[in-house]
Amino acid sequence: MPYSDYKCFQFEFDSGVAFVSINHPPINLLDEVLSLEFDKLGRELEVDDSVRVVVLQSALPDFFIAHSGLGRVGAAPKVVSHTRSFRLTQMIGERFRSMPKATIAKIEGRARGGGSEIALALDMCFAAVGKAVFGHPEVAVGLVPGGGATQRLPRLIGRGRALEVLLGCNDLSAEQAERYGYINRALPADELTLFVEQLAHRIASFPPHTIAHAKAAVDIGAFHSLAEGLLVEAHESDLSVASEVTQARVADALKVGAETYEGELEMAFLSRLSPIR
Repeated sequence: MPYSDYKCFQFEFDSGVAFVSINHPPINLLDEVLSLEFDKLGRELEVDDSVRVVVLQSALPDFFIAHSGLGRVGAAPKVVSHTRSFRLTQMIGERFRSMPKATIAKIEGRARGGGSEIALALDMCFAAVGKAVFGHPEVAVGLVPGGGATQRLPRLIGRGRALEVLLGCNDLSAEQAERYGYINRALPADELTLFVEQLAHRIASFPPHTIAHAKAAVDIGAFHSLAEGLLVEAHESDLSVASEVTQARVADALKVGAETYEGELEMAFLSRLSPIR
């Protein structure tokens, strides 16, 4: 039975709209388990002709997706191949971006790092005022974002603001994300669900082939040469992961609260990291 063997997702289907809720407590960490299910989910949705719109949301109130799991850093090869290759998170994002149906992120909690990158890859993103949080803390722990952020953010918000987000490692509220163009709209929390549902059902009521063709045409204009940019990003990210400084800093982050519920709420562990010398 389709969509029946997922551990990290819950589903509701209504009139051509798939409402997909991420449920991987305690923080929806984009670890190996969630990543593999995300990859499988994208492949299944991509070829499901009964689905015309996908709404991706979270079953956890405080987190959309915390970020990519830091455990991968310690397990990564210490020597990087000269042959460039795409990252899994990049491929997941590209599948949701390029599938012939509309994809919408509904954000009511924290979307940082890989979680932000998944949201950035979807066609549209709407967030709850006072609840949604966006950010990229990777550089603070010695990493280069490797799931699409270095390529998607400059296209959305411009080079200067992209560097502010990626190098500053500060959180952005839904309102600031809207002002920057990071997301489509910031909406009052009690209006977000109704707005997204109405938009999703409106789009799903249109001919599916026109949705697909419109997306394909827009993407040619918006993402020309994106694949090359993603390869560059993946290679630079691999180089950062191979660094001994990064390995030590990620280990330090895990010791002082990274990937714990309290630590991830406000990213307080960043202030407890050892100074860079």
